[in-house]
Amino acid sequence: MGVFDALRRKRKPGVLRSATKQDTAHLDDWAASRTGVEAYVEPRTNVTDTTMVLVAHDGEWTRRRIADHDAAMEFGKKRSIPVYEVARVGYPKRMRDYMKKQKDQGA
Repeated sequence: MGVFDALRRKRKPGVLRSATKQDTAHLDDWAASRTGVEAYVEPRTNVTDTTMVLVAHDGEWTRRRIADHDAAMEFGKKRSIPVYEVARVGYPKRMRDYMKKQKDQGA
């Protein structure tokens, strides 16, 4: 197999990339380095697999794939982070305010 063969491989239509150890490691590191973190689970769609958004006390946020809803609940339980379903509660106002502030600053 050549060096670029992996890049040339095409995904099958309808097959989504699932969560990786790197996704979980990023969420772990991010949550550990911020305060007041809450988790918001986004359901699987036709375009993306289940994802989790972590939101800090100041509205800073990050999003990564997670295996499924149960894995998100377990992630929160292990880290004492509240987990919400974004389809039920929506995103927190501080997250929207943070994004607006970043946009206004040209970031």
